[in-house]
Amino acid sequence: MENGKTQVELAKNGVITRQMKDVASREGIDPEVIRGRLVEGSLVIMTRDPISVAIGKGATTKVNVNIGTSSAMIDPKEELEKAMVAEKYKADTLTDLSMGGDIPAIRCSIYRHTTLPITTVPIYQSVAQQGIYSMTEDHLLNNIRQQVDEGVSSVVLHCIERNCIEKLKGHPRIMGMVSKGGSFTSIYMLTNECGNPFIDNYDHILETLKENDVILSLGNTMRSGCINDTPDSPQHQEMLTNMRLARQANQAGVQVIVEGMGGHVRASEVAGYVKYHKDAGDFPLFVAGPLPTDVAVGYDHIAGAVGASIAAGAGADYLCYITPSEHLRLPTVDDVREGLVAFRIAAHIGDSIKYDARQQDMELARYRAVMDWDGQMQYAIEPEKASGMCPEKGPCTMCGDFCALTIMHDFLNV
Repeated sequence: MENGKTQVELAKNGVITRQMKDVASREGIDPEVIRGRLVEGSLVIMTRDPISVAIGKGATTKVNVNIGTSSAMIDPKEELEKAMVAEKYKADTLTDLSMGGDIPAIRCSIYRHTTLPITTVPIYQSVAQQGIYSMTEDHLLNNIRQQVDEGVSSVVLHCIERNCIEKLKGHPRIMGMVSKGGSFTSIYMLTNECGNPFIDNYDHILETLKENDVILSLGNTMRSGCINDTPDSPQHQEMLTNMRLARQANQAGVQVIVEGMGGHVRASEVAGYVKYHKDAGDFPLFVAGPLPTDVAVGYDHIAGAVGASIAAGAGADYLCYITPSEHLRLPTVDDVREGLVAFRIAAHIGDSIKYDARQQDMELARYRAVMDWDGQMQYAIEPEKASGMCPEKGPCTMCGDFCALTIMHDFLNV
């Protein structure tokens, strides 16, 4: 914050802030272009001083890592280790989804030991503390306030409408509703026979977020839980609602991200679905996965990275990683590392489609051509694992004395 103003408010006043300059330098974009995109809402700057992360139009594709306890597994030390591993292996952001143990204490520990911007889903804490059928509107709003005051960089709210929930009754979807935060919000509305508490208190929430320039991420309640649950009326309605609320947030001076596209989408439909969201509103698009197949159980990080590559190449701005244990268990520390690396690869492939970003590949190929193993590791996305596979010198053991590069070297270099 500068002079009590958010990045959007300052941008609208013609001010180029330190954060705008930082991301402009890192992304190779003119600061004035960054400022203009903040004004229109097509780019946000997620900050946790002194870190600034650009997400949106023209910026490289970013990767988020989810961590957090569950009601079935409560090990704060392991969640902290996951957070530290996520930072070590170059996640752009963290999201704490803790629902077991002392949730504020877990977040506090993560703050102390990491520097990455942190997102939360405040309703998770409300459900964990009060119970899914007993939480109150005041508790929901107080949790948003508490987490903003703690220093979160972003919060996720599921702004699903009551009539949209009703559309799922008797609907032919195989998986129904798979969004945890969306289901919590829906149960609150159905139990209390009321509207969405986040929409009903939207202006108040925006004022709370503005105080610390916290980004609002509009959640995706109606996403598909399998590839045979194709885009439908509830998804369309939620998307239109989120776009309306995103415009309102931007006008109020709050940075906003829209979560869109299903967690599971047929590969042939991914690019079109991204375009569908971008045509509706050019806000930063955050996608979970997507998974283009349902049969990669135990290897969902690979399947998800395939879908994420397509989505990022088509224009998605922000990827939520998936681990090998998706749908099976709370991820381990190793699962976090494997999922993050897979999605960093996906982000890079997406950028090579979106921006023709190939310089890193070119530099690695030059070292590979002369079998310089150390040189290659400078440009590998995750060099730690790869370096342990390298020979000390000469060709790799796959080819040995019969390396194509060596055999043809003299002829090709005359």
